[in-house]
Order: sequence, then structure tokens, then C-alpha cells
Amino acid sequence: MNLVNILTKLMICIVFLGYGQPVSSAVKDTVPNIEGLWHQYHRNDAAKLPAISYPYDHCFKSAAEKYDLPLSLLLAVARGESNFNPRAKSNRNCHGLMQIQWPTTAKHLGIYRLKALYEPCTNIRAGARYLRELLNRYNENLHLALAAYNYGPSRIKNRSGAGHMPQGAKWYSGYIYHHLRYIMQGATAAGTDTSGKPKRYNRQKRLALVTFNQPYRANAYFQHLQKRAPSLNLDWYRIGLGRYQVVMLYSDNKTLASGRKKLKNLGVVVKSR
Repeated sequence: MNLVNILTKLMICIVFLGYGQPVSSAVKDTVPNIEGLWHQYHRNDAAKLPAISYPYDHCFKSAAEKYDLPLSLLLAVARGESNFNPRAKSNRNCHGLMQIQWPTTAKHLGIYRLKALYEPCTNIRAGARYLRELLNRYNENLHLALAAYNYGPSRIKNRSGAGHMPQGAKWYSGYIYHHLRYIMQGATAAGTDTSGKPKRYNRQKRLALVTFNQPYRANAYFQHLQKRAPSLNLDWYRIGLGRYQVVMLYSDNKTLASGRKKLKNLGVVVKSR
């Protein structure tokens, strides 16, 4: 193992120091107030419209209007859950764009055929309806509603604060907020005159870098790499139960080769597949 690899691994260990245990006084100040960030979004930015046109845009807009939800919220959930892949399926028997659980949640939402969950508009409407139900239950608290979307309402109390929510549910809310930040790039107020056609979302290819079993580890490594190489197009996604993957996004072989070279200079060597 060369010196660069050793130093990189040492730096990663430093980034993760303190994260292998429940949040304590040693690290709590570095954990963002996700609930506060969601309140700020709800108050200031929820009505803004994304600058990018996303897949199945008409389905998202229709569902957002029908269930009185911010369009950007639905898009953030879809990007985090499936990256807009209508054929996505998880090892928890969740399906489609919004990852609706089969059969319990799907039937609760009026869907009685598994095949229907792979119809984009049907799946998006189901996810929007479920989010609206949860927001009604939790008095429009986005943090609690998203935690319940992931963990189930029976496990999320109608209040927030330390000790009232499973740690994994808190991190899911933060994970969706991470994707919301992407959606909100360049967002404008409704009614703003934006000349020309909006840029289309490019669901780029992914080069897997590292997979973790905890979301905060993936987020820490993502931030570590992003600070060291801001020109790289990096992101992280949940890819299954207890699996979170940091990836480099690329659109063509030239971008892939350039990204690999930059990663290698950081001591991150990814094997060819």
C-alpha cells in the first residue's frame, strides 16, 4: 500500500471519529438541525419551482397540485428513493419511483396490483397521497412526516426532540434534505419569467466508490471527498436496507477517465468492473 493510500485512509478515520456511537456531546454540535432546515424550507422556499425539468414531470406536477404538496419535496423524495427509476425495487419489497411498500402500504393507498406500482404516475400519486396523510397527521411537520414515510407512522411519535425518534429515521429525513438541496439549485419563485426551455435532468451513470452500513458514514465520506476535490461530481444514495453508497457521477467515458485520474491523485483507486 502506498503512502497516499495510507494517508487517505487515516483522514477518513479522522472524519469518522466519534460517529461509531450514538450522537454525544463530543459530536452533537456538528450534526445539522434537520428539523430546523425543513421548517426554513417550508417557510421560505416550498413554493419555488425547480430550474430543471425532471422525468415524469407532468405526473409530479399533477400529484403535487392534487395533494397540496411542494413540487420540490416530491422530486427530492423520488431522487433519494429511486433516482427517478420507475423499475426500482428494494430488498424491503418497496417498488417504483417513490418506493411504495407492497402489499400493506400499497393497499392502504388503493393499489391492489403489484404491477401498478411500476406505472410512474400511479406510483407518484401514491407517494404524494401518503406524504399528505403523514403531513396531516404530524401537523405539517416535514421532518416527522418524512421520518414516518421511511419508518412507518406507528414508530414516529407526534413530537420531535431527542429520544422521540429512532436515529435512522432522523438520518432519513436528512438524506432527503440532501437531495432537496440538489433539486433547489436555481429554483425560482412561481410566476417568474424564465426564458427558454428548462434544462432536462440527466440521470448520469454512477461509479461506486465506497459502500457504508450507516448513512452518516456515507455523508461524512462524501463531504470529505467533496472538500478535497470540488470539481468532481459526487453524490451518495441509499441502495438497499442498511447500505449507503458514495458515487462519482459521469456522463461519458471522457468524464469517467478524468474523474478516475482525480480520484487516483487523492489516493482513491476504484477497480474497473
